[in-house]
Amino acid sequence: MAEEPAPDKSDSLGVVGVLGEPNRRALYEFICSQDDWVSRDQAADAVGLLRATAAHHLDRLAAEGLLDIAFRRLSGRQGPGAGRPAKIYRRSARRFQVSLPPRDFELVGGLLAEAVERARAESRDVAATLDEVARDAGRKLAQEMSAESEGTATTRSAVRRRAVLEALGNHGYEPAVEPDGTVVLRNCPFHELARTHRELVCGMNHELLDSALGALGGTGLRARLQPEETTCCVRLVEDGSSLPA
Repeated sequence: MAEEPAPDKSDSLGVVGVLGEPNRRALYEFICSQDDWVSRDQAADAVGLLRATAAHHLDRLAAEGLLDIAFRRLSGRQGPGAGRPAKIYRRSARRFQVSLPPRDFELVGGLLAEAVERARAESRDVAATLDEVARDAGRKLAQEMSAESEGTATTRSAVRRRAVLEALGNHGYEPAVEPDGTVVLRNCPFHELARTHRELVCGMNHELLDSALGALGGTGLRARLQPEETTCCVRLVEDGSSLPA
């Protein structure tokens, strides 16, 4: 069974903007309702547009990754005189995730599911296993942070801190640096779950971020659990360690 593609978060708001145009949205919804490829003529007729207008909107949808494109001779004939293949469309397999402010329930859901499965298989406490799973995920996040700083000529803490901020920004934490160097995470990607299951979810989040910082090293930061109503429960604070020059 083929693995389902992960949701694309790179420009999801741009996709929302594209679908905000009524004709494009109508074309997209029509194509999504079909079980097979759709030609420009079929799409234009279905939504009551001129063929050229429909073609423009369909190609824009394809450019944004919402539709796949192929070419097929619709007459069924082959060889000379069969005519040029027509451009046809179908919904793309790509998924887009849009949430304002950013939320990442797929991540927390995956961690919770893995923790339950591991705990059941090994007859262990679920909460303790979740902390372990979160630490594993934190080490993977550290690899992402490290990749952000590849190619730099130094391992100074400032470089690594920038990599941390960029990675956390990509995951929806909305980091902001205060004058004393503390990094406040203005958004909690797990907000709704943290409201109803604070101890479990906040503990998981703390283990995730603390493990990431520990595995990356050289940032001079550590994760501190400090629950707040308006920000993430974790802050990144100076750890007082000596930093590489």
